[in-house]
Amino acid sequence: MKKLYPALFMLIILASCLGYKELPVEYDYSYKGNFKKYRTYDIMRPAGPADSTMTNEVIEKSILARMKFLGYRQNPNKPHLIIGFKMFSDSLKFNGYSQPDIEEWIKSQNENINYDAQKFNLNTGTLLIQFYDRRQNRSIWQGYATTQYGSIDFNNSRHLRNAVISILDKYRFWAEGFMEGATATSDEKDL
Repeated sequence: MKKLYPALFMLIILASCLGYKELPVEYDYSYKGNFKKYRTYDIMRPAGPADSTMTNEVIEKSILARMKFLGYRQNPNKPHLIIGFKMFSDSLKFNGYSQPDIEEWIKSQNENINYDAQKFNLNTGTLLIQFYDRRQNRSIWQGYATTQYGSIDFNNSRHLRNAVISILDKYRFWAEGFMEGATATSDEKDL
């Protein structure tokens, strides 16, 4: 019976991996971003007539789950970050930037590094997610994903969740104070 548990555990891990296929993702960021100082966020809503490329319940729920995991609190009243997304069903040429990996850059936070513009030819079915710093009134991070073998099917919940997970895996900043609170809570349990 003891030998059955490791095999069962491996089967569960394998089955969970089969449901998730990481997509190719590019991202860029602003050197003005205060990535370690954000605690709250909200989802951007189209101001005018409903734009179906900027509203999707599956994408919103996936973003909410990821932000909660990172310790951010959703707050519609003056959030630190406003998160917007757009689904592009047609192919497009997209301007991005070649920059140091964000985790490397955050160590020095050198704002004098040049932004090297880069053009991307994105396939049909591209998802773009942008983080805006509400106080600075600027985009501070954006990630975009498309598949190598075809488009993201925007009518398929699994495809959408995979795209959001793939993109937001590149944004790896805990909410300010979240990890300290988690450490204090676990330390208090040890007492």
